[in-house]
Amino acid sequence: MTRLTTCADAEAVAVRAAEEVLRHLRTARTERRPVHVALSGGRTPRRTYELLAVSPSEWSDVAVWFADERCVAPEDEQSNYRMVAQSLLDPAGIAPERVHRMLGELGPEEGARRYAAELLAGVPTERTSTRGPGPPVLDLIVLGIGEDGHVASLFPDAPTLSDESGVCLPVRDSPKPPPERITLSLSVLRAARRCLLLATGASKADAVTAMVAEPSPRVPASLLRRERLTVIVDDAAAPTAGRW
Repeated sequence: MTRLTTCADAEAVAVRAAEEVLRHLRTARTERRPVHVALSGGRTPRRTYELLAVSPSEWSDVAVWFADERCVAPEDEQSNYRMVAQSLLDPAGIAPERVHRMLGELGPEEGARRYAAELLAGVPTERTSTRGPGPPVLDLIVLGIGEDGHVASLFPDAPTLSDESGVCLPVRDSPKPPPERITLSLSVLRAARRCLLLATGASKADAVTAMVAEPSPRVPASLLRRERLTVIVDDAAAPTAGRW
């Protein structure tokens, strides 16, 4: 069952989301295992990262990964890494060796190939009984949601949604600019111990409503594992009554 929390406004969403992230970091530590967190770009998570940056000690042992990236240089204004660096990595003083950046400037194919290898080398994989090692298991993935219901760079009805063996995938024809991107696969999102999805503003209400309805490739966010999903929205983005 998805955990859904509605807050009064965007600031309250950011505060609640920061608390949720810290709770997961502390839980991983109590279980005495390495902590692996994947972050997303976009407008909604930025304020959450700014709030998290005031607690640098909480990040001293965390490996930071990314859910997706645009195929641009890291200093480009469209770079997810650039936003996360400005709002969290640099202010919190997170050691560079703990930050695993998607190399978007290499292009979608080579960037995805390298990141998949890095994830498989650095993150424990899911155990399966019949097909060998499964996808890497991240402790927490922070996600936004697009107005079309996309998460990371997994877009409605995209072929990437049906790739069950991939870890990190190239995207060449994103419906949102820029067209070339790198994204974690749906199998990696579904394998995470927890996904935290944030949405604010009335423009996201239809997407959130569709997400909590029946799973459909037309709404990639609806394909996340609901028993491992926490959703935090403001009143404006809350799902329509009768659909939740």
